[in-house]
Amino acid sequence: MYNEVISMECHGTHMTRFGIVAIVALVLLSATALPVQAQEDIEEESNVIIDVVLPVSLAFIMFSLGIGLTLEDFSLIFREPKAFGIGMANQMVVLPLMGFAVATLAGLEGEMAVGLIILACCPGGVTSNIITKLARGDTALSISYTAVVSVVTVISLPIIVGLSMDHFMGGSSADFEVLGLGLQMFVLTALPVAIGMGFRSYRSDWADTIEGGVSRAAAVLFVIIVLAAIASEWDTLMDNIGTLGPAVIGLNVIMLTIGYQSAKMLDLEAVRATTVAIESGIQNASVGITVGGLIMAPAAGETLSTLSLPSGVYGVLMYIVTLPFVWWISQRSIISSSQGEE
Repeated sequence: MYNEVISMECHGTHMTRFGIVAIVALVLLSATALPVQAQEDIEEESNVIIDVVLPVSLAFIMFSLGIGLTLEDFSLIFREPKAFGIGMANQMVVLPLMGFAVATLAGLEGEMAVGLIILACCPGGVTSNIITKLARGDTALSISYTAVVSVVTVISLPIIVGLSMDHFMGGSSADFEVLGLGLQMFVLTALPVAIGMGFRSYRSDWADTIEGGVSRAAAVLFVIIVLAAIASEWDTLMDNIGTLGPAVIGLNVIMLTIGYQSAKMLDLEAVRATTVAIESGIQNASVGITVGGLIMAPAAGETLSTLSLPSGVYGVLMYIVTLPFVWWISQRSIISSSQGEE
């Protein structure tokens, strides 16, 4: 009995040490992702929010996603190739193209237009997984989408955003390095997901215990990030709400519709069509807000970059479209179930 107690104590100490190492690693890795200019700004302006809080918060949010993943989740890529393929095509190709189209048609210019493109290049994140579950979609497929896209966007987002800055901002664009942003995104998104997966693989029982608390903390951080973006740029938001609001809502509606209809055209069942729609139409606003700050420092006297504003507005307004969509899908599921029983 004594030996068992000692073993349990050592086991608990070992897990605790692993947890501490994982969290410290996230913080240190997030710090290394900060641009050189941003690090200089810390000394000059002590802009803690944009230079420290946002990157570390994003890394934690991505860690919360990873801690719920296993390698088995990725097997859906091969077991459901049609469903996975159409979802990836929508997110990686159609969504950025629609972002360009909506930004142009809505008359967005400069940083606002590029900010919308940044949003269009973001993965779904934990938010899309939760919404998929509420809409009775295929949650496992949703998680697989999010995990893969989170890795792929490390390459795709910097390239597409670089093109959008040339198009919408021209010679006035900020100093921008595709490779540098890609490395920063890797540290802030893909690497925390991998750390979370390693955490679960190493001690799945402890991961099960803390997953709920970590997910709730990530949700709170997401809300704080979005509210901070809106509050810090309130005047700019009010000046642009007439075009920015319809633009982000329009992008949301268009991609939910394209996602659902494209899945139905390929004869996917309703559960997977719902998942494809949500993953095509829901983006991780916290990634967009953070990336906007990594690319361009805030203007004097502002807390967040103007590039982050479309993502901040989207983080709030997307629920105006998404919640009715979830209700509609849920009602269809209930009706289909009742007809099946009859």
